[in-house]
Amino acid sequence: MNAREMRQIFQETYQHRESALLHFYGVDGWDVYNCSIPFYWEGKHYLFGRVERRGEWMRSFVRLFEECGRDKWALVPDSMTYQMEDPYITQIGRQLVLGGTRVKVKAGKLDTYYGDFYKGQDLHDLYYFTSGPNDMKDIRLVELRDGRIGVFSRPRGKDILARYGSESMLGFRVISSLDELTEEAILSAPYFPDLFGPGEWGGCNQAYLLECGKIGVIGHIGYLDNKHGIAISSYINISFVLDPDENTIEHLQVIGTRDCYPPNPSKLPDLTDCAFSSGIVEREDGLADLYSGIGDCAEARIVIPYPFEGYGKIARGNGSDIYGGIA
Repeated sequence: MNAREMRQIFQETYQHRESALLHFYGVDGWDVYNCSIPFYWEGKHYLFGRVERRGEWMRSFVRLFEECGRDKWALVPDSMTYQMEDPYITQIGRQLVLGGTRVKVKAGKLDTYYGDFYKGQDLHDLYYFTSGPNDMKDIRLVELRDGRIGVFSRPRGKDILARYGSESMLGFRVISSLDELTEEAILSAPYFPDLFGPGEWGGCNQAYLLECGKIGVIGHIGYLDNKHGIAISSYINISFVLDPDENTIEHLQVIGTRDCYPPNPSKLPDLTDCAFSSGIVEREDGLADLYSGIGDCAEARIVIPYPFEGYGKIARGNGSDIYGGIA
């Protein structure tokens, strides 16, 4: 099925439970969206958010926020400012790894973009250590059961479209350590050519090691649509499970669309149907909070069934559980 068909099935069965906009303090006059998942570190809950003025592009910053109430987040004073977009966070061994998209501008126009990566054990003092290939967003990492690292890539462009029919591919490979996270390693990740339909694009937004040893992925699929005579870019939230031993994907499903989240303006008219996944946080009631950027100007949350049912819960360990729930 293509994304539109999966979306139709989802909309016929979706049951609304709870939805909320996230509120951010300490950044008056700026939007915060396309955030990392909320995570737990040294006794507190945090997230990284993309901070940007409504009328600006290519001038984004990533800042750290601390939870100050349900769906309320306050800027951490004097925290580092990263010149990136769309942050994500994971834990490899005992180190935090922060990634995001860095935009390169030439003569005031977009030249290229690539992923920057920071690491360290001090949340407030992370060190830059590598970058991904040009013209590639949404590179994601996950630590596997044997300590190796799964790497998700997302090449996109005219060459991909001409060869595969979809605008982007999802790639995956395994490396032994962060020292092997190079452009060459990322570019060599084998593709899953049937994941996205004709003209579609997508990628991994957050990956979780599951108790069964497989990888639970929260991602997105995008496609072009037309609503009320306006051409729009539709982004929907998806999940699937990847077997790192067999390099196969299963249980692909839509888990959220823009309609599931609260009403809110969008940055541009063509982004009214945009839900760019952040990830999930498990809840004590067995459900999950799904976090997502909406409309390129806000972050929101909905409550969904745990999307990896039958594969076990998110695996814990490594000395500090950053995936501790906040519900």
